[in-house]
Amino acid sequence: MPTVTLHPPPHPPQPPTTTNPLPPLLHTPSGLALVEIQGTIHFPPPTSPTTTCTRVGKLVFPHYNPLLHGAEDTKWMKRVYLYVGENQRMTGECKKLGKPFAVVRRREVEDVVMRDGEEAQNVDVGGEGDELEIVEVVRFKIVFSGRPEPVGGGTEEGA
Repeated sequence: MPTVTLHPPPHPPQPPTTTNPLPPLLHTPSGLALVEIQGTIHFPPPTSPTTTCTRVGKLVFPHYNPLLHGAEDTKWMKRVYLYVGENQRMTGECKKLGKPFAVVRRREVEDVVMRDGEEAQNVDVGGEGDELEIVEVVRFKIVFSGRPEPVGGGTEEGA
């Protein structure tokens, strides 16, 4: 049976950046999370054929304020808004997963490998040499179980 080396996440964990390299996952105040939506989101046709991502909406945590409540407070998880377009708001909550799972990615294999002080170029390490690393452990999901609510023109209304 083939085996793959799995490396733990770097310690200490790197602080979250403003750009998320994993578009299907969401950054929340407590890390990454999954989104669970009951239904279908209808998107307008893409404006460009080379578009690689689709903006769904704006995710708002209205009760999250670490300066007021402290970083360990979890009351902010009870209410999450997803503004879809300018006229709809979905209300959900952040729930802890029963079993957390890891987001993994393949480690980049460098073209140059050092062997006894000599360079070996274009070494093929396919198959057996594949290595994976844990990017982050997902512990939460955001569940939107109700129907969208109509809201006025601005996305900041009621937040």
